[in-house]
Amino acid sequence: MGKRKKKSQSIADTADRHHLYELSVQCSEAEIDFVDDTFKKLKGRRAKRLREDFCGTANVCCEWVKRRKSNQAIGVDLDTEVLQWGEANQLAKLKSSQRKRVTLLEENVLNVETEPMEIISAMNFSYWLFKERDQLKSYFQRVYEQLSDDGVLFMDAYGGYDSYKEIEEERDIEDGDATFTYIWEQEKYDPISGTLICHIHFDFEDGSRYEKAFSYDWRLWSLPEVRELLSEVGFEKITFYWQGFDDDGEPDGIFLPVEEGEADAGWICYMTAEKS
Repeated sequence: MGKRKKKSQSIADTADRHHLYELSVQCSEAEIDFVDDTFKKLKGRRAKRLREDFCGTANVCCEWVKRRKSNQAIGVDLDTEVLQWGEANQLAKLKSSQRKRVTLLEENVLNVETEPMEIISAMNFSYWLFKERDQLKSYFQRVYEQLSDDGVLFMDAYGGYDSYKEIEEERDIEDGDATFTYIWEQEKYDPISGTLICHIHFDFEDGSRYEKAFSYDWRLWSLPEVRELLSEVGFEKITFYWQGFDDDGEPDGIFLPVEEGEADAGWICYMTAEKS
């Protein structure tokens, strides 16, 4: 009897989902550009201490300590696997002097205790995992207590009438000499609870797919709801930063403070909440 031919592995079989996520979703350089410059505009000085809540691979923490020798970062996440990946793939790339200025904590953001931070960042809509009003308010209260006297909370949000739809969006991403397709799926939205179920899939050139590389069970919080909760826990000034569009109607990546947003099909904004 002849030997069976060993089935070759597909690209999806060996794909690194965290690497793909960073290429598709996260631009730590642009994020830190906004956080760093906005803090200076608000407070008249550069911040030194940043905490990244729901930090994942700690990409933002690493970018922060690269900026200046005085910068220190703390990353907080509950997921052991993603923190270990960050240690091996992000922190390992830092210089020794930079690595010493990053601390990763495997803890719950609702309970973690750190020194007073000038900046606490909660990006990529991660705080949406708190689906009850009391939960989100408890998180904001905890952040308020952990910030320095003139500290600033940075967050982002998305919305628009497409955010309530059960849809898929695709985008081709280059990875060296290869290309893969990033798929964002909004599987389910419940108007009564505000629950939003989303997934990220990746399709590859060999026809294989990494199904549900990431899944999210969120509440689609509105900006008025978030602003009210921030005010209730003591934040004195809350600002929204809206993204503009270029001549072709594409997002230009420039976020400016606004009093009113626009009723777009899909928008993304940044928020700052100042303690004083």
